[in-house]
Amino acid sequence: MSAEVIPFPQTPEAPQPDLRTALGEVLREERREQERTLADVAESAAVSLPYLSEVERGRKDVSADLLGAIAAALELDVPTVLERTARRLRTSAGVQRGVRMQLLAA
Repeated sequence: MSAEVIPFPQTPEAPQPDLRTALGEVLREERREQERTLADVAESAAVSLPYLSEVERGRKDVSADLLGAIAAALELDVPTVLERTARRLRTSAGVQRGVRMQLLAA
């Protein structure tokens, strides 16, 4: 009697969030924590509301000057925004590695 070998299905690796996505999430999270509207922050940062919305959704790149203006509108400094973004990227990468390890051990 021979045992049938059933191949282990390959699971696609979840894509890591990119810098734009993580940065946008950090900005949106801070804005919501402050209970401010997109319109309010956009006006304070002197940027159009649609553009700020696209930045928050990770669909638009942001220049250093614009990031500075948005951060200032949120009463943050750029290094704080970048630290939070880096933390989010590291956490996401760690979680994904943990999921892969768990799947392999199952």
